[in-house]
Amino acid sequence: MQLFTKNTYQVRQQKLRQLAEDGLLWFPGNTESPMNYTDNIYHFRQDSSFRYFFGLNMPNLHVVFDCQSGKSILFGNDYSIDDIIWVGPQKPLRELADLCNIDEVRPLADLEQFIKGQKSVKYLPPYRHDHILLMSNYLGLDPQKIKAEASVELIKAIVDIRSYKTAEEIEHLEQAVNVTRSMHMEAMRQTAVGKYEYEVVADIHKKLHQKHCELAYPVIFSINGQTLHNHHHNNQMLDGRLVLNDCGAENPYGYAGDITRTFPVNGRFNSRQKEIYQLVLKMEEDCINMLKPGVTYKSIHLASYRIMLEGMKGMGLVKGDVDEMVQEGVGGLFMPHGLGHMIGMDVHDMENLGEDYVGYKDMQRSTQLGLKSLRLARELEEDFVITVEPGIYFIPELIEKMKTENRWTEFVNYEKLEAYYDFGGIRIEDDVQVVSDGSKILGKPIPKTIVEIEELMNF
Repeated sequence: MQLFTKNTYQVRQQKLRQLAEDGLLWFPGNTESPMNYTDNIYHFRQDSSFRYFFGLNMPNLHVVFDCQSGKSILFGNDYSIDDIIWVGPQKPLRELADLCNIDEVRPLADLEQFIKGQKSVKYLPPYRHDHILLMSNYLGLDPQKIKAEASVELIKAIVDIRSYKTAEEIEHLEQAVNVTRSMHMEAMRQTAVGKYEYEVVADIHKKLHQKHCELAYPVIFSINGQTLHNHHHNNQMLDGRLVLNDCGAENPYGYAGDITRTFPVNGRFNSRQKEIYQLVLKMEEDCINMLKPGVTYKSIHLASYRIMLEGMKGMGLVKGDVDEMVQEGVGGLFMPHGLGHMIGMDVHDMENLGEDYVGYKDMQRSTQLGLKSLRLARELEEDFVITVEPGIYFIPELIEKMKTENRWTEFVNYEKLEAYYDFGGIRIEDDVQVVSDGSKILGKPIPKTIVEIEELMNF
């Protein structure tokens, strides 16, 4: 278990006490998740807010935090000799609690009576069914109403705290990005005509585990890059295709990397691929250069559409006034996702608290294709860490649907797009810190220019 210093947890808990103001806060830690029977479990992953404030990366723990007094109580059980036979010796909870600035330790069996004896308990929206049922029982609420009764005040307080990354957190985010870098570079080296996607995914996993890390999210590695979250790895990689690799490491402290690169299976971009790739790279680099405190990320997302549509107009794929196309939502036809999101202890940081609380604050969410999927729209602030991940995708089913519905016929050259139905998609992504005078890409550089990629793949 990797822990920060006790002072780190003291500072985080003090901020929580100040912003949550009053009341008892209940933080359920995660339990083990069986794969197919009780003792055959998935890799354990602690709830991020629990770990952020109280450090302990172990199952079957709960913390109740009193905002008025600042006192914290850890509910859990020390390992029995029967447990130790199977999992080895463990430090006593009292010793671990001291390291994380937790005042008191009580048996897990005491939790039910303690919670039921309180008039008011605040909690975050649960995302696991076992927590929903447990909380329903202890709080006397209908399971269907548990999420709705979560404390908005507590959600907003935690978003306000976790959104700003400290120097200590930036260090761990950079570590995660640098491990992710090694995964991406190995994928480029190992990709070759005739191999299957799963062969390269195996190399990605090897690099990850050589660095004592876990996946921040399931690997997306596919020649069908037009399918945005494609976790299918059974395709044979054929000459002339592009492969999109979106993967990231989670370091031992729980911080995530999230990087995407797209490259040719045969190690050489053809002219058509170069044209689209250079346009996506321009979108990414220009958008990173726009980042600074005070600018809304929604405006940068729209700027990415403007850059894309200007370039595609030059290729004859779209026509007309670019500003009108942006306003009408034409960009969503080719990039039906948002430009990026917060990243930290979660790859989509704090998404379990509600995307709009994290990414919109008081802004209204759009219903347009693409823009409605923007997870982060709010004004950027210093020490936010975000992803910048523009892409261009040719999704035949989507294009045909819009063509059939006569959508955007004054802007889109649908006949010319048919030649791109076999193209796939391109996405380029980096993790970026907003700093006082602009932005900083985290980690060591990861090849992303055409020259850099071709040199690495043809070493």
